[in-house]
Formats: sequence, structure tokens, C-alpha cells
Amino acid sequence: MYLTKSAAIRRIGFISTRFKGTDGVSLETEKWRQVLERMGYECFFFSGLSDWDSERSMVLDLGFFGHPTVVDIQDRCFGATVRGEGLSGEIQAIRFRLKQAVYEFVEKFGIDLIIAENALTIPMHIPLGLAITEFIAETGIPAIAHHHDFAWERQRFSVNCVTDYLSMAFPPRLHTINHVVINSDARQQLSYRCGLASTIIPNVFDFDTEPPVLDDYARTMRADMGVRDGEILLLQPTRVIARKGIEHAIELASRLKDRKAKLLISHQERDEGSEYYQRTMDYAELLGVDLIVRPDIIGHARGTTADGKKKYSLWDCYLNADFVTYPSTYEGFGNAFLEALWFKKPILVNRYSIFQQDIEPLDFDVVVMDTYITPETVETVTAILDSPDGVQVMTAKNFELGRRFFSFSLLEQRLRQIMMNFGQL
Repeated sequence: MYLTKSAAIRRIGFISTRFKGTDGVSLETEKWRQVLERMGYECFFFSGLSDWDSERSMVLDLGFFGHPTVVDIQDRCFGATVRGEGLSGEIQAIRFRLKQAVYEFVEKFGIDLIIAENALTIPMHIPLGLAITEFIAETGIPAIAHHHDFAWERQRFSVNCVTDYLSMAFPPRLHTINHVVINSDARQQLSYRCGLASTIIPNVFDFDTEPPVLDDYARTMRADMGVRDGEILLLQPTRVIARKGIEHAIELASRLKDRKAKLLISHQERDEGSEYYQRTMDYAELLGVDLIVRPDIIGHARGTTADGKKKYSLWDCYLNADFVTYPSTYEGFGNAFLEALWFKKPILVNRYSIFQQDIEPLDFDVVVMDTYITPETVETVTAILDSPDGVQVMTAKNFELGRRFFSFSLLEQRLRQIMMNFGQL
């Protein structure tokens, strides 16, 4: 029914829990789509939540990890070591519905190859991972499993009653799957834990194009957020979740008091609950930091609010920022790091493990902190804010290094190598 190894691949189907907003998986999938279409392939999308091209998408609510039924199942899968027969039955029932939907998706759009975007990696939606795995096993369709975050990288998945399902589908061991990871540690762990070979494709950015400039639309953003002339705007371009280390950015803003620094958090998603969000708000109040969280006027794209006010995009946030903070304790790679390079903004980076292994050796000119903010960190940031000419030299160097090591041309080269594994020359 499906391809042999030498058959032509023309239509590619991406599968994930969501293709919407500015989460890392959606952003990277969009980059892969652009490059694959440039290579001559047609791309289609299956997910549980989507704001992408409806004519090329199939959306099934149960495919979203935030669906109430899925959330209930996931809550019972982790934190316990024994599951009842009823829970197994619920998982299998949803798995069956999702597998039938994947069959329909592939047949409707004539898919020749599927790319699972993190859906066979982190067990945020166990029935979906099982459904994709069974579909591949039953059809032999060529597949790429694009892995962003593995279960063993998240402590909350360590105690569970679904070890058999995790072994089966996160990730699966099937001969038609080519595995792609985003950093060297993931490649080592995948080999050690699962005996699987993989290709490293880091997060990338289109460094062959120049970033936009501050236009009249974006120029009003600082005033709309209450940032006065002469005040410093720090940008934390992440979601509000614990591993982003936002308390360090708050501390930096507090220690720049003479500069009247304010901290803008761009992303509003709270995929891991609201406890850390409230802790972040309380900590900012404790340190007297003006924290800007404005989902009412900041979104995925420019637009207009219900009462007719301007709505700004993530790109507008970068254009208006004086400095970018990225004090994450862990990242699979670091989309925000590449975005800051592209927008030619100075950036503070915590030396998380993947940064140390895969990015720091490339000699980017950034402010680094190691676990905590020091007086030297504050002095370095202050010196950068006081030296516009130095910022220009620093960010120009970083942009060129980004073009060399993390461009779309690198992504295209690696994807061509993978296609050769499927007999596509």
C-alpha cells in the first residue's frame, strides 16, 4: 500500500499534538516546512490544535495534549507505578481513534512520508504516540521522528505506570524510522538507552535574510506597555515555566535599578501549570521589578484587539528590546538564542548543558552566567548597555556565526542526507 525504499517521495505529512503559536516545536516545524517546500516537496499537517493552512491540515481535538480527556489520562499515568485495567482500556480506545484518523490523513492527502514532531519523544500524549507507532508498524511508511525533548530529560515522567508504552513508542524501534535529534547529548543518550542511531539537526534560523527594522507600527509598542523614554527594556522571550530560570532575569533587572530596567515576558503559555507563574509574579514584586506580561496586546502575529488597539508580535518584542535574557537551566537547544542572534541583540545566557556542549565552543560573543547572577555579570551587562558601538560589533559577529553554523542551508543539507536513506537522490 505504501512506499518501497526506492519509491518517489513527494508529499510529506507532519504529525504533532499542536501546530499553533510560538512554542519551539511549532517554530521548528515551520522552518522544516519552508526548507522542504523549497526542495520541491508538498507538506501537510495533522494535529490536535492548529492555526495553520486549513486546506492542508487535519485537526482532531483528541490529538491535543491539552484536551480534558487526555489531561485526565496523563495525570493518572504519572506519579503512580500500577495502572488499573480501566486506564489501559481508555488509553487503547483513544489510541484506536487516533490511529484511524492518521490512516484517514495519509489517504486523504496522499502522504508518502510522515514526520512526527516530538510526538514520539516526550510522552505528553501517550495514546497519540502509540497510534503513530502502530500506524508505521502496520504500513511500513517511511518516517522521520524529530525529537526535541525525551522523557528521561524531565523529572516529572520518572515515576509512571506506563513503562511498557514508553518503551514501545517514546521512541519506537522500527526499521522505517530515521531518528533526528537536536543536540549531541540527545544523540548519545538515544544510542545508550535505546540502541538507536540518529542524525543531529540543530535548531536553525534563516540567517540568509536580514531581520526587519523598527517600523512605525512597532515604534509605539514601548509606550503602549508603559516603558518610558530612557528606561531599559529587557526581553525574556520564553514561556513562564520553571526551567527557563526567569527569576535570574528578574534579579538582573533588580540590580540594574539605576538604569530603570523593566522586564518583558513575551510568551503567555503555561503548559506546565500556574504555580511557577505565580511564583514569578511574587518574586518580581518582592524585588520591586516592573514585570510586563501583556497577553492582551502581544500575540503570535500583529493584529487588533477586541477594543481596537494594536496587537504586537514576538518580532516586535525583539525590535523594541535593549537586551535579551535567556537564563534557562535546561534547553534542548535554544530557539530564543538564535532569534536574538538574528535580531542582532546582546544576550545573557546561562551555561545550560547543551549550550556548553554544542554552542559555547563556537565562540559567540554573549554574556554568560553559571547558575547565578554575579556582580561581574551585572557590570558586563551595564557596560554593554553603555556601548552602542560595541553592541554593533558584537552582534554583527554573532550574526555571521549564526549564518555559518545554524542556517537553513545546513538544514537542507541534513535533510537531503536523510532522504538518501529512503533512496531519494
